[in-house]
Amino acid sequence: MDDCVLWHNPRCSKSRAALELLRARGIEPRIVEYLRQPPHPAEIERVAQCLGEPVKAMMRTDEPEFAELGLDERGVSDAALFAAMASHPRLIQRPILIRGERAVIGRPPEAVLDLL
Repeated sequence: MDDCVLWHNPRCSKSRAALELLRARGIEPRIVEYLRQPPHPAEIERVAQCLGEPVKAMMRTDEPEFAELGLDERGVSDAALFAAMASHPRLIQRPILIRGERAVIGRPPEAVLDLL
């Protein structure tokens, strides 16, 4: 499947498990190590739309930066959330599998199989 992209953190056990599940099915996604190559806010927005969930669903709200940046406050715009994830990619939930116009957060890792 050429059109599968995995936002991947090789240090995350859930991300590694999701990649193993895909490879076990003969799928080699294009891997984006988003901590090394953070996506631009526009790309994060596109993936958020593909997820079909509120923006904060794709964020790691337990990371210290989330509170430090005031992202837990009421009324923070989606644009501010996208910019924060681009500047602080640790805030991006992992892994995220993107296929065409759909995406899924791999928590649990088996959730990535929903896009196959």
